[in-house]
Amino acid sequence: MNSLLLQCRPGFEGEAASEIQAHAERLGLSGFARTQASQGWVQWQMNDAAACETLMQSVRFAQLIFIRQWARGQFVDLPEKDRLTTLLGAFRAYPRVSQVWLEVPDTNDGKALAGFCKKFQAPLEKGMHKVGCLRANAPLPGRIQLFFLNSQRVFVGLVEQTNAAPWPMGIPRLKFPREAPSRSTLKLEEAWHHFVPREQWDDRLAPAMTAVDLGAAPGGWTWQLVQRHMRVTAVDNGPMDKALMDSGLVDHQRADGYVFEPRKPVDWMVCDIVERPARTAWLIEQWLGHGWCREAIVNLKLPMKTRYAEVQQILARLEDFFDDAGVRVSIGCKQLYHDREEVTCHLRRWN
Repeated sequence: MNSLLLQCRPGFEGEAASEIQAHAERLGLSGFARTQASQGWVQWQMNDAAACETLMQSVRFAQLIFIRQWARGQFVDLPEKDRLTTLLGAFRAYPRVSQVWLEVPDTNDGKALAGFCKKFQAPLEKGMHKVGCLRANAPLPGRIQLFFLNSQRVFVGLVEQTNAAPWPMGIPRLKFPREAPSRSTLKLEEAWHHFVPREQWDDRLAPAMTAVDLGAAPGGWTWQLVQRHMRVTAVDNGPMDKALMDSGLVDHQRADGYVFEPRKPVDWMVCDIVERPARTAWLIEQWLGHGWCREAIVNLKLPMKTRYAEVQQILARLEDFFDDAGVRVSIGCKQLYHDREEVTCHLRRWN
């Protein structure tokens, strides 16, 4: 088990490799990336299994930005027939687990394997139970993740369930609500799933809270806030969805999102404006620095090149700004499944 399998958005393999390399170097560990453009995954090769385990135990999955899912393990070649026997043999090198997931690359070729994985899941679990390497519902920390490149080549990976994505392939299964004005609504919903523990939604996304949506039109993000029964100030020079306005919970302010200032502090600020990352960072500094909001979800649009470096620079800038201002703010950042050439930041002010 001397390599990591890192899943990412196709086209962001370089960023995923740079990210894991930075964490490895910080820990004094060496390794190298094997990848191809747009394949949606990276293999990070290390010297031995101990180094892989140290890296995964020393880095919290929540710290990772461009990596959707990860596991440590090795590739295994499967015969055309009786794949199960080969896999059960490979599992001897792994601890007993309570879960097994079947995953594929987030590409057209990967999606073509969905039918195979669905058929293979039941006999796989049955075989694992029989030999004792799977104990469903047992209090065991590990999970085996099988990442299929095709029906005859698979990465057999191991993760600790509390330090990995809680969804197969790192993709939450969200359904687009027909009533929403735009598909961008799923970005905000996914951000909440990622940054706000589900058991805290009733307190942190509570009815009667107040929110400001900068760059709101036509209202995809505002729709999510209204579904939580929040009172929303939607800031945009463009028109808002009529049904949202009829809800009675939305105040439409025709203004520039980068100029607007709230009359009084609100619980949430959200922003999905297409703008340079540096200008969006300034916006974050204003809202959290002045205490205009308690929490914020903001998208950073990335340049075509130096995307990893740009994100690191912006995050370092924000940390320095809040430290100098004496403002305690926690910062999270992730490239969500519904993000494209962008990442989503979550900020929470504590004082």
